[in-house]
Amino acid sequence: MLAATGGGMAISSMLIYVVFIFGVLYFFGIRPQQKEKKKHEELLSAVAIGDTVLTSSGFYGVIIDMTDDTVIVEFGSDKHCRIPMQKQAIVQVEKPQ
Repeated sequence: MLAATGGGMAISSMLIYVVFIFGVLYFFGIRPQQKEKKKHEELLSAVAIGDTVLTSSGFYGVIIDMTDDTVIVEFGSDKHCRIPMQKQAIVQVEKPQ
């Protein structure tokens, strides 16, 4: 009889540890990633023609044309280098003043 109650206590305490571990993983892994994704989506929705952007490859350029998921970015000082790219490649936006 005594062994049966000891086994029940071990299972409940193990369940508490498992719930605690999942809680820690959620607050330190999943939740910050969701916040960062939402922040990036808000950044991309605010992008407009004429904005200076930094791409994920490290290039600075100016947006000269846009569609739903593609932008054409003009690079360099001579303004002859125009490259179409996905909006997802934009990591930073600076509005013109």
